Amino acid sequence: AFKMTEPAKATTATPPKRTELIAMDESHHSDDAFDYFMKNLHRAGDEVTLLYVPEYHTVIQSPMVMTDVSVVTDMLHEEEKRIKEFLVELGKKLKLAGIGGKVKSVGGNPGEVVVRTAEQISANLIVIGSRGMGTIRRTLLGSVSDYVMHHSHIPVLVCKHPDHCKHHPSQEKH
Repeated sequence: AFKMTEPAKATTATPPKRTELIAMDESHHSDDAFDYFMKNLHRAGDEVTLLYVPEYHTVIQSPMVMTDVSVVTDMLHEEEKRIKEFLVELGKKLKLAGIGGKVKSVGGNPGEVVVRTAEQISANLIVIGSRGMGTIRRTLLGSVSDYVMHHSHIPVLVCKHPDHCKHHPSQEKH
């Protein structure tokens, strides 16, 4: 005999939680990487950490460093104020995007800090912007994104600025 059964209920499996680390600095390149991530990769429930590795610009580049301790102290206070303001901006960026997340600031070599922090938070993905340095400059100075790609044990997404490829000499037609 034919027996009526209820239709099978669709199981809505919860996708595994993802943890992403987005390396941020004060350039538009990291903003572009964040925007790309939000537009193309972010899913509700993702845990996003914005990581900032501050660089002390004025103190290192000043000729006064060796001469006057009070000048150095003032410069350090200014740098720390700038860093705190940037961290507040990163917090606002998360809030404006409507996502929960963390803002972290860790001192040190940027590439090493990005890789180490990604491991510490058990990130599934690192997102980083590319400044589009030329070959010679990248060879001499090194590139944070190159370092991260070669030393990370998790996937790394390097986002290039959309205009970079349009204006790059190797892309021009002859």
